[in-house]
Amino acid sequence: MSLSVGDRASCSSTSKKNEENTDKDEDLEVDNSKSVLLKIASLYAEQLMSDLILEVGGVCYPAHRLILCASSEVFQVMLMNREWNEWRESRIVLQETAIAASVFPHFLKYFYTGQIRISHQTVLPVLSLADKYNVKDLVALCLEYMTQHLAQAAQRGQLIAWMQYTTACGHEEVAKACQNFVKWNLEWVWLDSELDELEGENLVNLLQQSDLVIHNEMSVYQFVERWLNRQRERLGLGRYSSERGNEGSVTNFNEMLELKAHWDSLVAAVFSHVRFPMMCPKQLAKLLLSPLTQEHKDFFMERMAIAMSYQSGQYERVAEVQQTEAGRVLFTPRLYTEDTWGSVLAVDNFHSLPCYHMRTFIFSSRPSISDVDQQDRLTEWTVDLYPKGVWFRKSMLIAWSGTYDVPEVVLRTVRISITCQNVATGDPNRPEPDVRVKIGILVWGIQREVEHVSAVVERVHRFSAHNKVLNIDNALDFDELNTPLYTPTQPPASTPSKSTGRCSKCTDSCVFPEPPHLLGPNRDQLRIQVVIVPLTDYCYVCPSEVTLG
Repeated sequence: MSLSVGDRASCSSTSKKNEENTDKDEDLEVDNSKSVLLKIASLYAEQLMSDLILEVGGVCYPAHRLILCASSEVFQVMLMNREWNEWRESRIVLQETAIAASVFPHFLKYFYTGQIRISHQTVLPVLSLADKYNVKDLVALCLEYMTQHLAQAAQRGQLIAWMQYTTACGHEEVAKACQNFVKWNLEWVWLDSELDELEGENLVNLLQQSDLVIHNEMSVYQFVERWLNRQRERLGLGRYSSERGNEGSVTNFNEMLELKAHWDSLVAAVFSHVRFPMMCPKQLAKLLLSPLTQEHKDFFMERMAIAMSYQSGQYERVAEVQQTEAGRVLFTPRLYTEDTWGSVLAVDNFHSLPCYHMRTFIFSSRPSISDVDQQDRLTEWTVDLYPKGVWFRKSMLIAWSGTYDVPEVVLRTVRISITCQNVATGDPNRPEPDVRVKIGILVWGIQREVEHVSAVVERVHRFSAHNKVLNIDNALDFDELNTPLYTPTQPPASTPSKSTGRCSKCTDSCVFPEPPHLLGPNRDQLRIQVVIVPLTDYCYVCPSEVTLG
C-alpha cells in the first residue's frame, strides 16, 4: 500500500512528537547540592586557595573574597568598592569584642557550610556579628532561637541582655517578647547578676508600664532599691555611708561632688515612677525606716505626702499632680498578684473534661486601694471558665409580644465570664454604686519545661445593676489549647528506645509541639490568674483597654 505525500507528512509529525515525549520522559532533574556544599565547605576546612586573611582578636582566619561577598553585604561593599582601603588588602584586621571574637570562627564557617551551633551563651554574640556584617539569614536564625528560648534565658540570667540588645538594634518583635516576659514574670526571673546589666533607661521604661505583674507596689520599691544598691557599688560610693568624706575609692573632692550629684539625680529619676499612692498607710510607714528614704528625705517625704493625699481623699492635690506627664499614672494600679486582688484558677485533668465544660470560681477583693481596714465591704466575684467552647442550646423566649425561637449557637472560644455580685440589688430605692475596675487575666504557660506567665489580657469595665457580667473571649487560643487531635505513637514497653516520632497517620517523622498552656507532669492542668483592682476617676487607663458598658 502506497502513502500519499500528506500521509507521509502526518507520520513524520507524529514521529517527532513521540520522540519529544520520549525525551521529556527521560529528563531527570538531579539534586546533588549536598555534594556541592561539601566541596565549598572543604575550602574552609582545608584552607584551600584562600585569597584573604581576616585577623580577629590576634587570630588569623584564611578566607575567600567570593564567599564573603556572597554571604555579607558589608563584606561585599568593603572588598569590592575601590573607595575602601580593604578592597586591595590581602590581610584585614577586624575590631571585635572579646566575646564576639570567641565565636568568630563559627560565624565564618557558617558562610561556607550554612551550619552553626548556637546556645544561650553564644546566640547574642553571633547575632551581633550577623547584624554588624548584615548576614540576614543568620540574623533570622538567631532571632528565632531567642523566641523559642525566652524562658530558659530568663532562668539562666540572660534575658535582660537579650532584651536590651534587640531593643537597641530594632528587632522589635523579639524585643517586645523579651519585654513582656520580664514585666510579667519580674519577681521570679530577676537575678542580682542581671541588675548590673540593666540600664537606667530600660528600668524607667519598665516602671512606666501599668501591666507590670507584681505582688504589690512595695515589691516595686524593693526591686528599685536593689537596683540602686548595685549602681552605688559600681559608682564606688559605698552603701549608705554616713561619712561624706569616706565614700569608696573617691578621693578627689570635686569628683566626689559630681558623683553625688549623679547619684541624687539617678534616685529621683527612677523613684519618680514608683506609684507610692498604691501603697497602704502601713507600707508607707515602713518606708520611713529605709536607709535610702532617710538619705533622700526631702524627695521621699514629698512622694509620701502625695500618697497620703490620695489615701485620705484630698483630690485637689491629686488633680494638681496629674497635670504632669509622669504624675498622671501615679494613681493607676498595676496588676497586683497578692490575694487581696484576685485568685488563681486551676483546672486539673483537662484532657478528660467534656466539651462545653464550665468551671466556676468564687472570690472577693477589696473595693478600694485605701480601704484596708473595712473587710466587711469586700466585693464578691464569680468567674465562670469555659475552656472547651460555649454551647447555647435551642430555646424559646417568651415575651409580652409573643414567643420566639432562639436557635442553637456553638462558639469555638475560650470564654471567661466575670460577674460582680455587689451590684445586684433587690431594693430599687437603694441601688449599689457602680464598680469600676481593671481586670487582668494572667495566662500561665510552659516553654521548654519552664512555667511562667505567657500572656496577659487586660480590660477596664464598669459593672452596674444593669450590666453586671463581662465576657472575655479568646484569652487563650481555642485551637491551640484543644489540639493536637492525636498524639505520637509510643514504642512497645519492651523497647528501650525513645518514641519513633511518628504518628499513626503519617509515614514521615513529625515534630509535635509541646502544649503551651497545659502544665504539670502530665500536661493536663490549665492555670489562669484573675486580678481585679479598683479604679477611681483619677486613674489613667489606655482607651484600648476600656470595654463598653
